[in-house]
Amino acid sequence: MLTIHAPAVGDAVVVEGSVVAAIGPYEELAAAYPAARVRRWPGVLVPGLVNPYGPELLEQAYHPDPREADELGVDPVPVFFADEVRLGASARRGVQRMLACGVVAVSGELRVRAVVEAVRRSGVAVVPRASVPSGTPALSAGVALPPLRVGDGARFSVFDGSVCVATVLGGRLVYRAK
Repeated sequence: MLTIHAPAVGDAVVVEGSVVAAIGPYEELAAAYPAARVRRWPGVLVPGLVNPYGPELLEQAYHPDPREADELGVDPVPVFFADEVRLGASARRGVQRMLACGVVAVSGELRVRAVVEAVRRSGVAVVPRASVPSGTPALSAGVALPPLRVGDGARFSVFDGSVCVATVLGGRLVYRAK
């Protein structure tokens, strides 16, 4: 069991397994769940973001390996190869960068098997989208999910200003700012 406390909001979230078990004032939840492990982060706890550019950022862009930074830079570049293994590794790096932006879901239909597997293993949800969004795809682009409710899956992020300090998926801490 895990209690997440974001003091700027004054509320806490209790996670049991992969589900939100309780939401309320920290003091009340700490008393009701005395054995819970507590994680405290500065900032505001939000339901997490949905990035509308799943296929564009994970199948049509390549996220360079840090060893390629001198040659390719660090930002995603258009895919210039058809190697599914490299595309899967690129998608894993892209998902990690999205998690650092508070993203807990991507929208759009993913078709490349290695990308689908990378996203599935990460715990990031894939949700349908009504239309292709306009604008330039960005890792940090996103809209917040509906408010957290007891019984929902534990998918949320904590932001301190505009910086994501933590992302939780399925009750697991998957990103924490250094």
